[in-house]
Amino acid sequence: MYGRSTAAARAMALGGVRVLELAGLAPAPLCGMILADFGAQVVRVDRLSQPFVHGDVQARGKRSLALDLKRPQGAAVLRRLCGGADVLIEPFRHGVMERLGLGPEVLLQENPRLIYARLTGFGQTGKYAKSAGHDINYLALSGVLSKLGRKNENPYAPVNLLADFAGGGVMCALGIVIALFERARSGRGQVIDASMVEGVAYLSSFLWKSESLGLWSQPRGENLLDSGAPFYEIYRTSDGKFMAVGAIEPVFYNQLIEGLGLNLDELPAQMSFSDWPEMKKKFASIFAQKTQAEWCSIFDGTDACVTPVLSFDDAASHQHNKERSSFIKNDQGEMSPRPAPVLSRTPAVPSCKRDPFIGEHTEEILLEYGFTKEEIDKLYSDKAIEVKNLKASL
Repeated sequence: MYGRSTAAARAMALGGVRVLELAGLAPAPLCGMILADFGAQVVRVDRLSQPFVHGDVQARGKRSLALDLKRPQGAAVLRRLCGGADVLIEPFRHGVMERLGLGPEVLLQENPRLIYARLTGFGQTGKYAKSAGHDINYLALSGVLSKLGRKNENPYAPVNLLADFAGGGVMCALGIVIALFERARSGRGQVIDASMVEGVAYLSSFLWKSESLGLWSQPRGENLLDSGAPFYEIYRTSDGKFMAVGAIEPVFYNQLIEGLGLNLDELPAQMSFSDWPEMKKKFASIFAQKTQAEWCSIFDGTDACVTPVLSFDDAASHQHNKERSSFIKNDQGEMSPRPAPVLSRTPAVPSCKRDPFIGEHTEEILLEYGFTKEEIDKLYSDKAIEVKNLKASL
């Protein structure tokens, strides 16, 4: 197990699960990393002849096998690997795997226990199934983008967290774990059609189901939770930093008003929509009079729901996060979030080793999956695989 002992990996929730992740862009690597963090043996199947440094920054705990799937010998290798794997994660557009002779009909016939996870933007069927797209496009088609943004501004797509990672990588990992759970009963694998459009739409179920409550009856940016309310907003402090305010419930709102040094009796009612713009200005002028640290000293320990907006560096060093060890450091000194959620008995034990180089583990993986040294040498001479000799490269 790359970066961990085999015993440590097997003790985790997904210990012993063999995963093949076909190298792709951001969502699939996150899906594979989640599985690896919780103990799965994840092999990233890379393309040949790429730069020594890979663009995948979510390769923690994975190993790399470099394989040319466009050569018949390379495709045959993957078919054989899938015969001994539990999960295949493939991130290509509809039809790519079928053209390579590696579609689910073929692979599941040879290994009926295989869980074949297809992670794409638009899904395996429908008008856009073969179209290119990115997070912003999936977010747009899901309906969610129409809800994001401030008053009198265009819809605003946040960094590619929602569709790519939440609706894509995380939902796909959830699908895989669900399929593994069901396989324990039935003994059979299945195909997962993970669409980022549908994933992020599902993520927004609360928005759909709360429309009838009037939560989103106003135009974008004028509602309770989309920057319309003065008590659910972000305010600049005197030192150019920010405080996040989420004092929705009256009991919390009262503590916000008290912390700001205002008198509740002299203010409009909390839910007086017409007064919200003016109240925003009032709150903004008050927050601008103190530093972030000064506001923290006022609101920490209260239920006003006021917290500092932290940079990555500040988040990693914040007392609450440090007490929970919420961020971890790898062997290269790089900080990143620790795997979540925390399991009491079989928690994730993420690898602290550097990410693998392309082809670094090609030979050892093939040997593990039953290939002979002679077969590996033949594949190498046929240019179907790539083997990185690190000692020769250093």
